[in-house]
Amino acid sequence: MFTGIVEELGEVVQVTDLPDAARLTVAGELVTSDAKHGDSIAVNGVCLTVVEVADGSFTADVMRETLVRSSLAKVAPGDRVNLERAAAVGQRLGGHIVQGHVDGTGTVLARETTPHWEIVHIGLPRSLARYVVEKGSITVDGVSLTVVSVTDDEFTVSLIPTTLELTTLGRRGPGDPVNLEVDVLAKYVERLALPHLRNAGLVDSAEGEVTSS
Repeated sequence: MFTGIVEELGEVVQVTDLPDAARLTVAGELVTSDAKHGDSIAVNGVCLTVVEVADGSFTADVMRETLVRSSLAKVAPGDRVNLERAAAVGQRLGGHIVQGHVDGTGTVLARETTPHWEIVHIGLPRSLARYVVEKGSITVDGVSLTVVSVTDDEFTVSLIPTTLELTTLGRRGPGDPVNLEVDVLAKYVERLALPHLRNAGLVDSAEGEVTSS
């Protein structure tokens, strides 16, 4: 479990292709300071299990499902990545409840610069749009953010100078992919309510989309 508060900007050191998987070696002095085999570290919002720790770097295996759903399939040595260790019991929850289970990828569409922050427009897969609400929480590349506005195919977030400086979101430009994790509570609510909505004829039985009244 994570909070979406990035602790450190790490760097991909090595990527090794494996059958239906990949092995990443990532440098991060802070997150490896107390890491050991079996610990969880989020890399751009993806929960990975530490296999080995050595010389300020850790190694983790990334299975095919994760490569398909996230942008980790495209990382290369030298890329900067957001790193966060798993939350400890009793600490402050600075962001929101983040599982590190990426639901899909979005694409940076545009950036608007203001004197004090930046507004970023991100393309949203239609399959995830129903879980995103204005002023709700979303995780972008492992960063807990508040949704400013949302449509069926995009949403916007505002990034303060600290986020721009300390995370990869300050470096993402139009066309760049980002990992998205929607609020897990929304998915549980949908799962519980869907059978009742279908019985009432309020959603399409095949697609799960709400029908017009």
